Amino acid sequence: MPVRPRLLVLASTYPRWSEDPEPAFVHELARRLGDRFEVHVLCPHAQGAKLREQMDGVYVHRYRYAPQRFEVLVNDGGMLANVRRSSWKWLLVPGFIFSQWVCTLILTRKIRPAAVHAHWLLPQGLIAAATVKTTPLVVTAHGADLFALRGLAFERLRAWVVRRASAITLVSQAMRQRLLKEIPGSDVSVLSMGVDTSVCFTPGTDREESELLFVGRLVEKKGLMHLVAALPAVVTQCPRITLSIVGDGPEKERLQKQVCDLGLQDHVRFLGALPQARLPEYYRRATIFVAPFVEAASGDQEGLGLVVAEAMACGCPVIVGDVQAVRDLVNDQTGLIVYSSNHSVLAQAIITLLNDPLQRVILGGAGRRHVEQHFSWDAVSSQYGDLLLGIIAGRSR
Repeated sequence: MPVRPRLLVLASTYPRWSEDPEPAFVHELARRLGDRFEVHVLCPHAQGAKLREQMDGVYVHRYRYAPQRFEVLVNDGGMLANVRRSSWKWLLVPGFIFSQWVCTLILTRKIRPAAVHAHWLLPQGLIAAATVKTTPLVVTAHGADLFALRGLAFERLRAWVVRRASAITLVSQAMRQRLLKEIPGSDVSVLSMGVDTSVCFTPGTDREESELLFVGRLVEKKGLMHLVAALPAVVTQCPRITLSIVGDGPEKERLQKQVCDLGLQDHVRFLGALPQARLPEYYRRATIFVAPFVEAASGDQEGLGLVVAEAMACGCPVIVGDVQAVRDLVNDQTGLIVYSSNHSVLAQAIITLLNDPLQRVILGGAGRRHVEQHFSWDAVSSQYGDLLLGIIAGRSR
């Protein structure tokens, strides 16, 4: 059997254990590259996680950046949302960056990777660019690292990472346009994350007639507060409607209060964060999946919206907020795009689709086909594998 080249992956968001409800797209890509690479992942430690383990064939190395009970910078909402909600967590950032930098130095010398794949331009891309100067480097931006980190200093850091990397990929056309506006002439490409359309996210047959579904972190850019605000108008027209909310995050208490203030307790269920394997049953059951994305006050917004792709892969019709990135996924044939901050417009879109079962079937089928063709993990992982092997072989991007 030929020796597989070693690939070092740097990430901040990564499953802490099997069935962890934290976003798993970095791990999904890493494990699917395992047939072509010996994959090692360096990511932050969290309480309850192992410092070293092999997960689905991937060697996972977790670094400590604070006493264990204070390792709370990354999970349950993401770094930016966590520091904005609890300002004391800014104190964890220097240790996080320093520990990642030191452990990147140590691990690269130990395993001598043939290539490095850093997820997020900042801080992972910056750390990799400063550390692995002679190793081919691919950096993938996912959204917040481009949209939310504003100012001249962040722009200069991103430009330096772009110049240093062998290849830069972004998960949507909207992100590519944003980066090219900031760094004109950059050689960057769009290569999204994927969805398991063959085994996990597949259509079902027992769809409800009056159940809305939201899946995602409870943070401002997901726009859930607008969906809750629009719900009373929907209830007036569709009294049996329910909203199931799958996810957790720093906005949870405020959203629960909003539900109580609007008298929606009988219509809204907070289910908390669920393992990835549990999500398909909700996507297959829901009448409509609603992702009311907005641009946050900080400028942060969705880089792509993989939960929308997951719902579409399960044949669920979708209504999404009008941010640029969703247009890679949703068009007039595959779903509805609305301005979520206009609550009456959002409510009317939901009511119209609830009252049109044929249109729901048409949108669900078209959405499924679109995701199969453009966002399946088989295709995405193959493209990333080709890209990494290409730069290892010395071919330019």
